Amino acid sequence: MTQTGTAAIWIATCHYGTISPRPYFGTNRGRIRPIQSCRGKINLKLINDRYMKNIRNIPFLMIALHLLASAGAMAQDTVFLDKPHSRPFLTVFKPTGKTTGSAVIICSGGSYRWTLDGAEGIPAANLLARNGISAFVLDYRLPAGHDSIPLMDAQAAIAWVRRHAKQFVIKENEVGIMGFSAGGHLVSSIGTHFRERYGNTPEGANLRPDFMVLVYPVISMTDGLTHADSKNNFLGNAATAAQVRDFSNELQVTDDTSPAYIVAAMDDGIVNVSNSLYFSAALLQHRVKSDLFLYASGGHAFGIKNQAAKVQWTDDCIRWIKTGAWRENKNSNK
Repeated sequence: MTQTGTAAIWIATCHYGTISPRPYFGTNRGRIRPIQSCRGKINLKLINDRYMKNIRNIPFLMIALHLLASAGAMAQDTVFLDKPHSRPFLTVFKPTGKTTGSAVIICSGGSYRWTLDGAEGIPAANLLARNGISAFVLDYRLPAGHDSIPLMDAQAAIAWVRRHAKQFVIKENEVGIMGFSAGGHLVSSIGTHFRERYGNTPEGANLRPDFMVLVYPVISMTDGLTHADSKNNFLGNAATAAQVRDFSNELQVTDDTSPAYIVAAMDDGIVNVSNSLYFSAALLQHRVKSDLFLYASGGHAFGIKNQAAKVQWTDDCIRWIKTGAWRENKNSNK
């Protein structure tokens, strides 16, 4: 894959199994100074396959993913939501052509232990930007058993994007959020718990995403359905029954839950596809607009392109966003 664009180069350092990005060049009021455009050939599928087969090498591969992907990315700026040079931060991908006015905040997966931006968030952001949709890759803080931490960051990101809607030519009522794998659990938590305020977001800020995109998501914290590593990293090893229920998001759907576009493969051996099926069924019962895109095969972590399929979820999802299909409540009798 060859991409051309402005590249923000990062030095990534390992810290207890996580990646802490730091800017390679100087900053100006908390923003990264991008270097000039460059070209780079990146085989993210190959890198991701090697990661899935050799999980012990994840710190090294995370560095490779972030550096290689950033070298070919079309990111224009980086915004730190709290302290300079640390998580949480947003990487901005402005539309390359005419803007639709829609925006999507992207949360990569990684079992709540790391974030696979190179394989998931950055390719998704580039694709959205090429289709006129403003994209913001969120590098959220990792919870280490403190569930509210990434929730604070996701809510802060939603509030920040809406607060800067005019600057980026975004419609405040077209701000969605996308999540892959454990990032999908974060997104579905935001879409079902938006009345809870987890951080210091401005009083009265609208924290409800207008729509969600959930890609092979973790939804439940219930044993037998959840992804064990994501659950342990999110809730800790001594989670109470109340915590498990509160963040089993298939049980938290209401009539006001955000509309959702859900993607999964039936043969996913990492995150049980039932996570997607149960959440889709719950949305249907509450007459919340939802679309379910299922692959017969593809496994887990296929990102924006399922190599086992001819028809890609991204084409249908982009139409869903651009046409405002998420607004249509076809299940409602009202």
